[in-house]
Amino acid sequence: MAAYLDFEKSIQQIDDDIVNAQIKGDIDAVNILKKNLEKEIAKVYKNLSDFQRLQLARHPDRPYALDYIELLLSDAYEIHGDRTFRDDPSIVCFIGYLGGKKLMVIGEQKGRGTKDKISRNFGMPHPEGYRKALRVARLAEKFGLPILFLIDTPGAYPGIGAEERGQSEAIARNLYELSALETITLAVVIGEGGSGGALAIGVADRLAMMKNSVFSVISPEGCAAILWNDPTKSEQAAKALKITADDLKSQGLIDAVIDESINGAHRNKEIAAKNIATYVSKALEELENINKKELVAHRIQKIFSLGAFEEA
Repeated sequence: MAAYLDFEKSIQQIDDDIVNAQIKGDIDAVNILKKNLEKEIAKVYKNLSDFQRLQLARHPDRPYALDYIELLLSDAYEIHGDRTFRDDPSIVCFIGYLGGKKLMVIGEQKGRGTKDKISRNFGMPHPEGYRKALRVARLAEKFGLPILFLIDTPGAYPGIGAEERGQSEAIARNLYELSALETITLAVVIGEGGSGGALAIGVADRLAMMKNSVFSVISPEGCAAILWNDPTKSEQAAKALKITADDLKSQGLIDAVIDESINGAHRNKEIAAKNIATYVSKALEELENINKKELVAHRIQKIFSLGAFEEA
């Protein structure tokens, strides 16, 4: 059964009415209700607030990295382990073909169902996860393969074990190494882009976001708790943080916004995957003729151009 968010109650009611009409065999009523549903969807999703987009980004049915990898790649093969400590299931790495082009895909996986979520630590990578991502990225560089990063995490895991094994160093190392990687790198925020946990696999030649994804330095709940000592002000914090794809694109912090179904990528995963594939294919065509040295120079210049400062 589909999960509905608070602002989707009117849509849920029409969906329920359609099911009841289908059970009764009332075809005329079904057709009328479907037209009403289209109008209601257009009305509800026309002007979503930042907080409502955050809810869509966190929707339990939203496609995760493994869903996109299954839809995007053919002849896919998973790569495991950081060769130092263990294999972190919250980071998944695959080599495969997108169309006729071989590439590496590295993504953050939240998990579905209680057992899988616990196994994947709710998509919060440990340092060995980021070290696995870097190992696979270097492997791609060695064989001249482009890399696609799929970002979807509430943040890097802040537990004691993760800190003991060098969480901050692992993130910083990835930022440093990926900025100078001599192969094409693309990154797409498919759900949540949470702080350093997202940045650790977010340094790329092109950074895009799905229409209903978010990218922020801190969660709105955490921001509200720190600024106002009141987590219930998360909706106000979401608006102030400017976390949506459109906001970040307007500020020049990302390169593109990838469309998805008007009522969320979870309503039509195939369309979302097709749009990502189109974006990736086009970006690869634009970048594949640039030599390695120029590619790295452009990437570093792009990083340096982020933000603004004044000399005193």
